[in-house]
Amino acid sequence: MANTFWTLFLSLLVACIGVLAWSWAPDRSVDALKARWAAPPSRFVTLQGMQVHVRDEGPRDDPTPIVLIHGTSASLHTWDGWVAALSPHRRVVRMDLPGFGLTGPAPDGDYSMARYTGFMRDLLDLLNIDQAVLAGNSLGGGIAWQTALAHPTRVRQLVLVDATGYPLQAQSMPIGFRLAQMSWLAPVTQKVLPRSMIAASVRNVYGQPERVSADLVDRYYELTLREGNRASLTKRFQYRSSDAALAGEISQLRQPTLILWGSEDRLIPPEHGQGFNKDIAGSQLQVFQGLGHVPHEEDPEATVQAVKSFLN
Repeated sequence: MANTFWTLFLSLLVACIGVLAWSWAPDRSVDALKARWAAPPSRFVTLQGMQVHVRDEGPRDDPTPIVLIHGTSASLHTWDGWVAALSPHRRVVRMDLPGFGLTGPAPDGDYSMARYTGFMRDLLDLLNIDQAVLAGNSLGGGIAWQTALAHPTRVRQLVLVDATGYPLQAQSMPIGFRLAQMSWLAPVTQKVLPRSMIAASVRNVYGQPERVSADLVDRYYELTLREGNRASLTKRFQYRSSDAALAGEISQLRQPTLILWGSEDRLIPPEHGQGFNKDIAGSQLQVFQGLGHVPHEEDPEATVQAVKSFLN
């Protein structure tokens, strides 16, 4: 009996060690990631004590540049399709937000909405942009409309793509987000990251998971490993309840607003898009059938056409 116990114990121990070895993923330095993810026209600008990863493309004489703001755990690369379509005629700026992508952690660990809106104001100042069109997805959408409220003269138009704003009642949440909210797991989740978990998380937010390529999973996986990003994600989730308290301010928005939503978004359901449309006077809502939480990334060709029509 004792021999059987020890055999089982050793078998489990070996299996656990094997799993840890297979999924062991310590942080990676920015320098190790730059070659693949910061090719031209990427550059880094000093802002609020960070080296912020930025891409600034298109004609320099555009009086109202389009500024694209990504969502939680994403990066500026999520807008590649839109930029390809817009930058021949418009100046298009995008960045990795504090806590994500190659920009990495905020020095003070503050990921409140007020901090993000201050970051956007300072970035516009740094790039000499007096007034912009702000477009944002998910968290980036929340930052866009909050910036429009805090600095109304700086924002001419808004494009909200499956944006945060109302209290979240997700029908399904990516496993990576669920784990990041368990702060007691941080010692493990900041050292162990199976690539398969990232793949499952990305597929979870797509309306058509078959569109998720190996290269796309690589991008999310490797940029999650950027030094400090996993710890930042855990801290960012601590601000979610205070974000939801801002929902009553949405009706104060006065900028012309386009609202885009994926019909299959299970993280922020389409009902939230309808809420924005109801609360923002004169806004336009377009729902894309078959797309999920990141419709701009899942089908950039279809979604950017709606943006072009709105801007024109």
